[in-house]
Amino acid sequence: MSPIEASASPLLTPSAAPDWLADNLGAVIGIPLRILVIVVAAMLVRALARRAITRVVDRILQPAEGENEPRRSTRGPAVLQRDASRADERREQRARTIGSVLSSIVTVVIAVMGLAMILDQIGIALGPLLASAGVVGLAIGFGAQSLVADYLSGMLIMLEDQYGVGDSVDLGEAVGEVEHVGLRLTQVRDINGGLWHIRNGEILRVRNDSQDWARAVLDVSVAYDTNLETLFGVLEETGHALREDPHFEKVLLEDPEVWGVQSLDVDGIVVRLVVKTAPLKQWSVTRELRRRVKESLDAAGIEHPFPQRTVWMRTEDSGTASKDVAPAPASAGR
Repeated sequence: MSPIEASASPLLTPSAAPDWLADNLGAVIGIPLRILVIVVAAMLVRALARRAITRVVDRILQPAEGENEPRRSTRGPAVLQRDASRADERREQRARTIGSVLSSIVTVVIAVMGLAMILDQIGIALGPLLASAGVVGLAIGFGAQSLVADYLSGMLIMLEDQYGVGDSVDLGEAVGEVEHVGLRLTQVRDINGGLWHIRNGEILRVRNDSQDWARAVLDVSVAYDTNLETLFGVLEETGHALREDPHFEKVLLEDPEVWGVQSLDVDGIVVRLVVKTAPLKQWSVTRELRRRVKESLDAAGIEHPFPQRTVWMRTEDSGTASKDVAPAPASAGR
């Protein structure tokens, strides 16, 4: 028998198989068993984490779903708080979205950690893989940094409750009512019915007209010969009458105030009347105030100013010009 056959014969003989199995029993059974334990542990941790996230989301939704639960939070639009369906929709959207994002993050983290532990048990070196993954992740990060910025901005918008469904906002060019708030996009319906899709990463500033309270501002212009004390009294009486109106009792949060003379224009004096209102009600209150102020000024005999113009009249014979100052009607051409 040749030396090669002599050295290979123990592997071919049936008596050598039990010896090899005995020597490698730990590797044959131990590695799959440890991998199974890692998988089961990862699934268990993921289930516990998702259960905790679900409980947090349910706790956020509990005030909206409870029939007898009082609304404790004073932050947010008062109009939405009176409209239970819209307030619940806004709260549910924020809670569900944040819960979904947290669940996805937890799943990815646990999956990556479990895969790394499994590769370590198999005997694959993690150093080169981590280096390669770092290079690939860096390249993806540079290519998708705008997308990452959109998602991060969306998370901050929801966590900070900057605005929500039903709010009237000014996002720059997009001004209108918010119809949807997502992690990447915000949808705003403007006054003409157009639907704007704005990336959250491009939103640099937000003006929200639906939170806490608003203010109706009315500038009243009168002639220069008007008695200001009489005018102030008429405006105050008109404002108090509006506050006592049952239709506006819950809309007006404070008594109207006359702030005084706002400016001295060419045609007359401008006096400002303001009142604090519920969110999104400032425009309807301003229109009603404007109507009532007009009626009150007419009843008090206070005239509205007419534009004053200087008219030069030149004659062809003498070549001289004469100046005449006369009030021009409001409809006259300028």
